[in-house]
Parts: sequence; structure tokens; C-alpha cells
Amino acid sequence: MTLADPDMPWFSVKEAVLPFARFPGVDTILGPEMRSTGEVMGWDRSFPLAFLKAQMGAGVDLPASGRVFFSIKDTDKTPQLVETAQILVSQGFSITATSGTAAFLESHGIACDVVKKVYEGRPNVVDQLKDGDIALVMNTTEGAAAVADSREIRSVALYDKIPYFTTAAAAHAAAQAIRARGEDALSVLSLQG
Repeated sequence: MTLADPDMPWFSVKEAVLPFARFPGVDTILGPEMRSTGEVMGWDRSFPLAFLKAQMGAGVDLPASGRVFFSIKDTDKTPQLVETAQILVSQGFSITATSGTAAFLESHGIACDVVKKVYEGRPNVVDQLKDGDIALVMNTTEGAAAVADSREIRSVALYDKIPYFTTAAAAHAAAQAIRARGEDALSVLSLQG
């Protein structure tokens, strides 16, 4: 038997709504004890717009411009990351990155400014977040030390309502959604079709 991919006329993206804002000081890295307070769904004829609608439903306001902070673990330094950065640059964003991520992006022709990690001294990325210089955070970590080092970044981003993505796939989807929002008008579609 041969199976064919279905030709679906729509995409649905489910997003958990997490209560981080209700608990100041809690770390936003998801653990087994964290429970969502609900879910929302974005539905559209394209995946990027469905993702955008899911983010909007969850209360995440993706920026249309500004500076993006990238700090990406080595295993996520892939062609997908390059495409993510290229999409954002094409939409008018500028990029700030930690030294290792900046070297990777620059080796692929993407200009970026280098910023210190929190433990490297000041001024660092947290200073830039607090000063309102960063509009979007793409931060993937690996290992307990890296997770602990990025806790203050997550905390400030949450407090200041700066969108924060912790996986390469979500960062790529967010970049696609930002681009789609600039190209297509959002519409309300009925579930009945």
C-alpha cells in the first residue's frame, strides 16, 4: 500500500498558555512541575500565519522591527539557524549575538554585533534587555551551566514582555511568522470552512 501526503488547505498550531507572569522570580525553563493554564490555537492557510495567530492568542506580541539577540548551542548552529537570521535581517531586524554564535552567523555572511554573556562581565545582554535594546530573544541552551547562565536573561525577558524562544524550531517559526505578517493580511477564518 502506498500512502500519499494529504493536501491540507489549512494549518493548526496549538500553543500552551503558561502562568509565568503570575509567579515573579520563577524560571521559565519548563520542568515537569510546570502546568499550562490553558491552550490556544492558531488556524490559517499557511503555517507561518497559523503560528503567528497562536502566539497572539497566547499573549506573545512578535515585534515588527528592532534588535534580535541570538545565543545558540552548537548543535543548533545549522542551515536552519542561518535561514532564521536571514529572514529577520530581510525584515529589517539587526542582530546581536554572543561570541560563538556571532562567529557562526558572520561565517555565513550575516552581520551582527557581539555582546557579552552574563558571566563575562558588563555591559552584557541583560543590560541591553533592561535598556530596551532587544526586541526578540532566540536562546537555546545545553547543559546545567548554560541553563543557569541564561536564567537572568529569561527572567528579564519575561518581566519586560520580550518574546523568547528556546528551541531552533520555534525561533525559525517565529521568523517565518514575522515575515508572513509583513506580506499577508491577517484574517479571521471560521472553523466550519
